[in-house]
Amino acid sequence: MTFEEFIMQAREMNASDIHLTVGAPTVVRVNGELVKYQELSDQVVHRTIVSILSAEQEKMLTEGKDIDFSFELKNGARQRVNVFHHGGRLACSIRLLNAKIPQLSDLGLPDVLLDLAKKRRGLILVTGPTGAGKSTSLASMIQHINLTRACHIITIEDPIEYRYDQAKATIHQREIGRDVPTFDYALRSALREDPDVILIGEMRDYETISLAMTAAETGHLVFGTLHTSSASQTIDRIIDVCPSQAKEQVRMQLANMIQGIIAQTLVPTADGKGRCAAVEVMLGTDAIRNLIRTNKITQMESTMQGGTTIGMQTLIESLFRLYKAGKISYATAIEYSNNPTEMEKKLLDG
Repeated sequence: MTFEEFIMQAREMNASDIHLTVGAPTVVRVNGELVKYQELSDQVVHRTIVSILSAEQEKMLTEGKDIDFSFELKNGARQRVNVFHHGGRLACSIRLLNAKIPQLSDLGLPDVLLDLAKKRRGLILVTGPTGAGKSTSLASMIQHINLTRACHIITIEDPIEYRYDQAKATIHQREIGRDVPTFDYALRSALREDPDVILIGEMRDYETISLAMTAAETGHLVFGTLHTSSASQTIDRIIDVCPSQAKEQVRMQLANMIQGIIAQTLVPTADGKGRCAAVEVMLGTDAIRNLIRTNKITQMESTMQGGTTIGMQTLIESLFRLYKAGKISYATAIEYSNNPTEMEKKLLDG
């Protein structure tokens, strides 16, 4: 079996990830669960991993560095790959990406995300744990802009996951390590490249966050991701990353610039055949901005509960709606809630 056939077989199983490990069984992730794939010898696994590396990447690997990259099959299907050592042996994690960028409606995401994509300036964050579908949601929002607005979009990614066919927008996609050395370097450069929309693959550190704020402040629409599980946690994480002397300034900038935070996670469906998105949505209303400005983040959830008519919702509300629609089970709603006691009360009262 060729490596391409191996990937396609995993795709036919509706796998989202493949884990190749020398000295361990090959496994794939299907509907969030790891299952054994097939028995491959250590020699075959090692050879398979090495076969997808360039000479330069092989050299980096021998120097003890992990390798992040994406690659494309002949049919256009794209994969995101991380190659690393464990116990002196090779291992590889492969994320199987959608060949086609789905529409937001296909993902079951709230309509308010389309409204956010129409904004002309400010900061929009999509957050959640690894494997929560952040990249796909962002790609859908960027694609909506691409199809509806004549503007200049710059994406900064590590690595590039989705390729866009230019429609109304002009799009430049820059990959860390190949086109540009770091996120902050790429962001500094982007501000001199006449962008209207900037996508930052991950806001990892203070410098990147600071530059993202500056970009949003100077009239650009900036999208970014963080590995946080709620809107309030996202605000706290951004402030915590900043040095003490910059915290107050960043808090003011964030209060002025935030347009919305979408915190999502994928939960198993009731039929056991897939997963669906549970989504918390916070919008940058005057009330929310004031809570950020005055450091009253703990009050944010109650404000979101009162903003359902304009599209805001808490994770508990999202899980409740999925349960009422028959998409997820009672047990799943409680398991994935950030407050099981409150979730159970809402389910019983509902």
